[in-house]
Amino acid sequence: MVKDGNIVHQYFKKQLEGVTILVKVNPILYKGSEITLTPDGKSTLRELQFDEGIFDDLKHDGFSEASPLEFNLYYSGLA
Repeated sequence: MVKDGNIVHQYFKKQLEGVTILVKVNPILYKGSEITLTPDGKSTLRELQFDEGIFDDLKHDGFSEASPLEFNLYYSGLA
């Protein structure tokens, strides 16, 4: 069994009309998190389950690779 802590996650980012969306993907278990940041400083976090096509979906939707540091600063509430 693969533990989530032993996996190198992949991170993606997209900006759309002032809204920033950051996504963390576990490439083995196909689960992850999405943080949505609005221009007024509010953020929402969603835990998500993906399928094998997630990387094609992210590319199609205009996401680019992002920094793990940026995602984790928002995730921990430090940014």
